[in-house]
Amino acid sequence: MYSETTHGITVTVRPVFLEDQSAPAENRYVWAYFVRIENGSNRTVQLRSRYWHITDARGRVQEVRGPGVVGEQPILAPGESYEYNSGTPLSTPSGIMRGAYQMETPDGARFDIGVPAFSLDSPHEAVRLN
Repeated sequence: MYSETTHGITVTVRPVFLEDQSAPAENRYVWAYFVRIENGSNRTVQLRSRYWHITDARGRVQEVRGPGVVGEQPILAPGESYEYNSGTPLSTPSGIMRGAYQMETPDGARFDIGVPAFSLDSPHEAVRLN
């Protein structure tokens, strides 16, 4: 699992390779990722938008921006958490993702929180530690 805390809000991500949805012979590799957002701050926040920076094993970058996550813009009071899962395909057997969520307070102040960089690893490529 990967975790990052920004402004008292912790984002934890757990990626899982989906063998049954992948087709290595066709250069199609698919991952699910499970996200938990915990509001450890003393203010209520709403997740307004997301940003993803996805890099495959060849260094190709895809950027994704959009409102909310999985069609929702959850509101988190202090101490509350929100969980969702989504997925991403790549044409290479490994990659890395990182991102950010834009949050908004009830008075309209907006700020970004980091989503930790997380590794997308499949059993179709040996993992090399740097």
